Amino acid sequence: MQKITLLISLFCFTFIKLTAQDLSEVYSKVNPAVVSIFVEENTVVTSSDLKSQKVSVNGLGSGFMISDNLLVTAAHVVRVPERIQIKFSDGEIITGKVVSSYNAPDIALVKLFRPKLNAVTVKFGDSDKLKVGQQIFIVGSPYGLSASFSSGYVSSFRRNNLGENPFTSTEFIQTDAAINQGNSGGPMFNLEGEVVGIVSHITTQSGGFDGIGYASSSNLASKLLIENKMPWLGAELHLLTLKQAKLLNVPQQYGLLVQRVSSNSIFGRMGVKGGDSEVQLNGKNLIIGGDIILAFNDIKIELNDETLLKLSDVANNLGDEPKIKLKILREGKIITIESK
Repeated sequence: MQKITLLISLFCFTFIKLTAQDLSEVYSKVNPAVVSIFVEENTVVTSSDLKSQKVSVNGLGSGFMISDNLLVTAAHVVRVPERIQIKFSDGEIITGKVVSSYNAPDIALVKLFRPKLNAVTVKFGDSDKLKVGQQIFIVGSPYGLSASFSSGYVSSFRRNNLGENPFTSTEFIQTDAAINQGNSGGPMFNLEGEVVGIVSHITTQSGGFDGIGYASSSNLASKLLIENKMPWLGAELHLLTLKQAKLLNVPQQYGLLVQRVSSNSIFGRMGVKGGDSEVQLNGKNLIIGGDIILAFNDIKIELNDETLLKLSDVANNLGDEPKIKLKILREGKIITIESK
């Protein structure tokens, strides 16, 4: 009996040692492809005396290179940036811009203003092949500490509306691997060094890594960011509920409230205006005072799959020099603005 116990212990020790060595080798190969992302953006905050003012804030996240000038990250890391700086493992910093972004699955594509010389890149793996209990590892920049490694296992999957509508389709991989502030947008790898997920968020009571982590699946990211051609418009939008629309005197059931706009984006160049006052509207913290979009290229904003599919089809065919026409409600008046 003692011999059997000894053999089992020896086997477990050898297995753990070999696994650690394998992870170390894979990590050393993929780590240079992981980057830190520093973002500057403008927002509206309310002071203790209930006065709203515009301020500049800084954000931090992670990402990974898929070519010498393209990287993938989480959408919430680069929501409405005025400036994006990408820092590589060798210390080099290159400015970037958002190319495409999807809020629901929390994924975004960023392009460098110049290619990274001798760039180390990683490839997407097939996230459909993942199984509960399979080991994975995450590399990112929690709290700005680059090249940070954590490992864990696939705990579960969370899928919602995986259909043709890209605005609401989500597929998240649940994991127990440690995720902290700054990890967002970093890659989740399988043991072959393929990216199977993009770190999104955690559900936690303390605010730290002691919670449930989620990463958007690589297959959905590949489909939306690589196969689709939807450009980033450059605004933080909120779909108004029926009650919110009534409170804001919107002349139709639904509309898109423009909260913030990036000045160097498509909407920014068109003159779309964001809000200037932070309020709680029907239980939701919103920035109001900006434009409310009523129609996009003659498609009336409505809350149904047919409308969302039409908008998706139009957006995917805008091209490099998009022609956009917006019907908006601005300061109580309905006007039309168009891209030049």
